[in-house]
Amino acid sequence: MTVQPTVLQELPADLVRERLPRHVAVIMDGNGRWAKRRGMPRIMGHRRGVDVLKELLRCCRDWGIQALTAYAFSTENWGRPSEEVEFLMTLFERVLRQELREMMQENVQIRFVGNLHALPTSLRDEIERSVTATKNNQGIQFTIATNYGGRQEILKACRAIATKVEQGLIQPEQIDEAMFERHLYTSGVCDPDLLIRTSGEMRLSNFLLWQMAYAEIYVTDTFWPDFNRQEFHQALCDYQQRERRFGKL
Repeated sequence: MTVQPTVLQELPADLVRERLPRHVAVIMDGNGRWAKRRGMPRIMGHRRGVDVLKELLRCCRDWGIQALTAYAFSTENWGRPSEEVEFLMTLFERVLRQELREMMQENVQIRFVGNLHALPTSLRDEIERSVTATKNNQGIQFTIATNYGGRQEILKACRAIATKVEQGLIQPEQIDEAMFERHLYTSGVCDPDLLIRTSGEMRLSNFLLWQMAYAEIYVTDTFWPDFNRQEFHQALCDYQQRERRFGKL
């Protein structure tokens, strides 16, 4: 089901534009439990979750947040029932195909991070099409972490740098944080300022482990399919009350 674009909404009066996070990351947890409580199959929670993500993307755009990253499918999610995994792959592909025109109209730049080679060929084709079509868009950066694992990302970067050292292209003393970050999937995107996790779980679940070093973490008991603009507003209010010292006084 396609959700019609929301009319642009002004930033709520109790939010300060200069203190908004530049980059928000979300762990969209609770789809299955949301559906189970309503006597529905788990896939219905995932369907509803897509609509919520689209609305959050528009909310970020409306309120001037520069980047949104969503944890769509982790490397560990392959361990779920095969029927659910197959449905998710099909859902991702269908949403990309159906929503690309709208993403172009809304000037969204789409990126994917993760080991995309393990995904179905048809899904990879849709990913390539959407990334290529939106690469020059100047609006919000929308990153979708698919078959993503933070530890795997760090190992990949280490191997790439080690290979360059072995080939004599760089010296060990040249390795610094900036170089390491250039070898991550997320190269070119600022680190998240705010991580939101729904459904009350208090863990990172292997998500953006390097990038979350100084992110503010906000956890809500709300299941992802019930997360809305009001919930997001509350998370931003909480964020603006934090004192971000980055280890300083």
